[in-house]
Amino acid sequence: MAKVIFIFLITLISLSAKEDSPDSTLQKACLQCHTEQQIPSEMIYRRYLLKYSSTALIKEQIFSYLKRPSTEASIMPAPFFKKFSLKEPSKLDDKTLDKLIDEYIGLYDVSKKIYIVPEK
Repeated sequence: MAKVIFIFLITLISLSAKEDSPDSTLQKACLQCHTEQQIPSEMIYRRYLLKYSSTALIKEQIFSYLKRPSTEASIMPAPFFKKFSLKEPSKLDDKTLDKLIDEYIGLYDVSKKIYIVPEK
């Protein structure tokens, strides 16, 4: 049953990612590995959102992790690293990395997907 739910969630995530079609630089520099390794980027973003709650803190933490990856700095639980290897430090310059993180956040930010019904 858990496998069926997992496959269903992966399918939904991949469909929503296709709708937003990320910039090709973001795709090549970041999301391509996530896709190949079947790591759901939207789930990772939601983990950041639950822990840090603001886009400024999320951006800061992602930037920090990508510059100096470690299991302690990662948002993922320790068992994750039994299946997936720790990322190598990013070789992108800070300006490019900032831009790509902004695009990543823009792609998965839930605030764009929430509709608030106005009061009468």
